[in-house]
This record gives sequence, structure tokens and C-alpha cells, in this order.
Amino acid sequence: MAINWFPGHMVKTKREIKENLKLVDAVIEIRDARIPRASSNPEIEGLTQGKPRLILLNKSDLTDSKVTKEWIKMLTKDDVKAIEVNSLQGDGLKNIKPAVLSLLKEKHDRMKAKGLVNITTRVMVVGIPNVGKSTFINKMAKNNIAKTGDRPGVTKSKQWIKTSIGLELLDTPGILWPKFEDEEVALNLAFTGAIKDEIMDTEELAFKLVERLMKIAPEMLMTRYKLESLDEDPLENLNSIARKRGALISGGEINYNRIAAILLDEFRSGKIGKISLERP
Repeated sequence: MAINWFPGHMVKTKREIKENLKLVDAVIEIRDARIPRASSNPEIEGLTQGKPRLILLNKSDLTDSKVTKEWIKMLTKDDVKAIEVNSLQGDGLKNIKPAVLSLLKEKHDRMKAKGLVNITTRVMVVGIPNVGKSTFINKMAKNNIAKTGDRPGVTKSKQWIKTSIGLELLDTPGILWPKFEDEEVALNLAFTGAIKDEIMDTEELAFKLVERLMKIAPEMLMTRYKLESLDEDPLENLNSIARKRGALISGGEINYNRIAAILLDEFRSGKIGKISLERP
């Protein structure tokens, strides 16, 4: 499945990130906890070089928590910390300020030694589309400053947001990279909705999702759709799910468009189960 998606505003975003980096003390990178590798833009590391980085594994309520903890261990290094959060419910957000302050400890100690007391910490928030960046900012600001939408690319212009915990956040539009060399990365992004469904063949995507879930979460797939067993053929399983859900057209033919929408929606909302698509 070839996916190639790089709208013009992504180029502009890259330029903005570079220009605004000098205004901030640290960077918060938001990733989807179900796909920490695929939801990390490989260009972010290069773009934000020299700035301490806090990685938020968002939507952690939808994952296998054991796998998420393994990711945190792997991602944490000298100038990078990782924590799990659920921006929608606010879980884990209280750990953000201590994590940012520990990353900036040396810098703040130097400032305090010079007699500076009221230190404002400014942080740039980056991430690919649809990882929950706007939801996170709204939760931190306790009001709807950033526009939210479950469609990628809703956030457009630069804005500073004051929070009640003494951090000022600079929002940036979501940024994807030009081409997906790795089909698995592309599929993981598509499964979780980081790539717009409008540009995807959702029927093929649903087939691929069934194929993946047969490998990593067969029991959950069977339980959710009340299947007694799984066929070796993903298409047969997709057909069985469609029949269970009544996604049929006249004459008992499968309505693939409808079952694709149901399956993708139920996976994305966690109804099939807590599933981590990637392991460290």
C-alpha cells in the first residue's frame, strides 16, 4: 500500500519550528502510545537538536500498559525523558512540570545563581497530526484555545498558551514527513487515523488491520466480534465480522465500505481492546 502525503503547510511548519526554537527552553513531543515509533517524525530530533525534550506517550489508556512502560524505559536518556499520559482524561499531566524542570535543572540553577527568581519556562509542543496535541494543550490551558478535531491538520497558526503550572506552551501545526519508506510505519499511522481516511482506500486498510490483529491480538478480535475461531484468510475473517455486524447489502453481499468504517472506528476508540501496535 503506497502512501505518499506531504502538503505544502508541512514545509512551512518545519521552517517555523527552526525559527521558533530560540524562543523556548525545551520541547514537548507528543506521540501516540500505540505507535511510539511510527508517530515519531524522524526529522523532529534533527530540528530540535540542542533542546531538552520530553516525550509524551499520549492515548496510553488504549495500550497494553506493560509495553508502554518498556517504551518509556527505552526512550529515556540524558536530555530526553518519556512519560505516559491520557490528555483526554488528564491522566499523567501532573508529571509534566517535574519532568520539564528536571531536564532544565542546570539551566535554572545558573539563572538562580545570577539572582533570577521568577523564571518563566517556555516550551514548544510538536507532534505529527492527530496524536492529541490540541487536546493536550486545551487540558493544560483549561480552556479551548487550540482548535481540536479528530482530523489531521486542524491546528494552523502559531500561538503562546499560558498554563496554570507555570509553563508557557508554543503550539505548532502537526508535521508528517515526505514519504513513508516503511510500509508498516505507513499502515500504523493509517490505522490510528494520523493519515486522513479520505486519501486512503479504507477497505484495503480494514483488511490489513484484520491481518495485523490476527497476529497480535487474535483473542480480542474473536471476543469483540463473537467469532468462534479465526480463518487463515484475513478476508474470510473480515467477511465474518461484517456478517456479525449486519454490514450487508441486498442479496447478502458484504458492504465493505461500512464494515471498514466500523472496524477502524472500533479499533481507534479502544473498543476491540488495549492494543499496542509496536513493541520496543
